[in-house]
Formats: sequence, structure tokens, C-alpha cells
Amino acid sequence: MHPTTYDGPVARDLAIDLGTSTTQVFARGKGVILEEPTVIALNTRTHEVLAVGDEAWQLIGRTPGYIVAVRPLREGAITDFDITERTIRLLLRRAGVTKLNRPRVLICVPSAITSVERRAVKEAARRAGASAAHLIEQPMAAAIGAGLDIHEPVGSMVVDVGGGTTETAVISLGGIVAYRAVRCGGHDMDAAIQEYVRQKYGVAVSERTGEDLKIAIGSALPYEGEMQAEAKGREVTTGRPRNVVLTPDEIRFALREQVELVVDTVLGCLSDSPPELAQDIIYEGIHLLGGGARLRGLAELLARETEVPVHLVPDPVECVVRGAGLCLDSFDSLRPIFAAAES
Repeated sequence: MHPTTYDGPVARDLAIDLGTSTTQVFARGKGVILEEPTVIALNTRTHEVLAVGDEAWQLIGRTPGYIVAVRPLREGAITDFDITERTIRLLLRRAGVTKLNRPRVLICVPSAITSVERRAVKEAARRAGASAAHLIEQPMAAAIGAGLDIHEPVGSMVVDVGGGTTETAVISLGGIVAYRAVRCGGHDMDAAIQEYVRQKYGVAVSERTGEDLKIAIGSALPYEGEMQAEAKGREVTTGRPRNVVLTPDEIRFALREQVELVVDTVLGCLSDSPPELAQDIIYEGIHLLGGGARLRGLAELLARETEVPVHLVPDPVECVVRGAGLCLDSFDSLRPIFAAAES
């Protein structure tokens, strides 16, 4: 686990992957220095930020009603520009940025966000302390992080199953040739498990419990060594605490719609790809990344449905921010890629 506060000297350039679920900060020459949940605990009466990241995540469900956990991004879109700016400011402060030390910042953004949101992210970074702010689209950063040669006239396909969105892109000659996104990711899977337990057993469980069940026994296909898992919740009708025991088969059933959405998005992007690049993708395969990519059996299911080899990239959670971090060493030569992301 990466620290929540960075104690060393700040690098001149920083890369930030502002994800729906997790935010990561990469410092040039140092690697990933911060990794925290993209959550802020906010006092709705005073609008005071009480905690950020791990501290805020620990407060969920344990605070008075006027203290709420806010996610600056939902479903890959910015829900609150003020909260986003505060988040970036606090991240830069934890990374060692001061008024005397203002680094260039490269921010990974979903391809689906609007031009207004792109300008708002850049402005938020500048107001938060960056000397200059640039954007890179997450699929492009993912391809670089996966070690793909994006500048060659060869088709490469990346599938990023994030917290709020699944982005699928075919990349060739430094640009995105085909792109599909669906507002479905890890958070939707957690919510689907919550809803299943509520409907089947009449028990309300927390978002964290839904995620724990997904990690413990969730899968897209049956797997060896399946075991049951216990979840603690509150009975909806009586309000009493109650434990329920769930099987991997039940969790697969709960996740079926989300898994189907991911598969359909990948198939749709493949169908949008130019025929000339199809052979490249069949030969090179599909590169799968993101936190949701770790769902058991997802890579195998995608390979079966697409009839294309699927490779789970090493360290799928950090792939995007590491790709953006590699761009920091070639800032000037990659300006056309940044310009495309900012338009």
C-alpha cells in the first residue's frame, strides 16, 4: 500500500490519475508516491472538508447525517467542480507542492468527459498550485503503461475496467481510432451485490461489504476452490443486525448484467475498428487493466466471447498512472497527444 502523505522532496513534474474509485500520484523519477480512495468527507453545514482519501473512506457509514462522503467523480464524469479542485489541491499539498515549488502536472481523464469538464480540470489544477496543467486520455496512458508502441501504424486494444466506467479503445499512430465507453465499473458491481442481498435476503449491507464480497468470492466464470462468504448487515423490516451466507454462484448472478455490459462494450469497439487493424488486434490480443479487471474469470470470458487473446497487464491498477508517468520524461515530444486530450 502506498503512503497517504509523501515526505520526500517533490519532483518537478507530477502525473495524477484522478479515478472514480482511486486517485494515484506519480512523481517523475520516484514512481507512485500516493494512492488513496477518491473520497472526501464533507460537513454539509459548514462545507468544511474533514478528511480525504483513506481517512474519509473509514468514516463512511459511521458519522452523523450532516457529514457525508462525497466522490468528486461519478461514472467517469465530474459531479462537483469545487470538490474536484479541493481534492487536487489536497493531493498536491500531500505530494509536497508549495507556493515556492509549483510543478507541471499531467492529469489522466476519461475520454468521455466534455470539453467544458476538460477545461475545468486544467483550471482546477492550476488554481491548486500547478505551474502548468496538461491532460492525457486514460486509454492512451493505459496503452503506454502496458508497454505498447502507440506511435506505430499497428492496432492495439486496451480495456480499462475502472470504478465508474469501462473504457475500450483501439489505438494506432498515436491516436484513438475506435472508442466505446459504458458507465459501468467496480462501483456498479458493488451496488449490484448490495441490491441482490437486499432483494434476496431482506438485508441491507454497506458499499464496503459489497466490495468485500466481490473481492472474496466474486467472479465472471466458475473457478476452482469456491467457498462461501459471510456478510453482516441490517434486516430491512426489523432493523436488527443479521448475518447472511452467500455463495460464489449467487455473486455471479448478481454481477451478470455488469459483466455483460463490459463484454458488449468490448465487442462493440471491435466492430467499430477498421478491418485493416483487426488482424493486428487478433495477433496482439486485448490488454485488460483497471481495478475491475481483477474480477476472477473476466479475462477468460472476454477471450471466449471475442475469440481474441486477452492479456491481464501486470499491475493493472497502476497501469494508467505509470503510463502518464512515462510521458513526463518526453513532455515536449508528446505534446500532440496532450493537445488531442485537451480539445
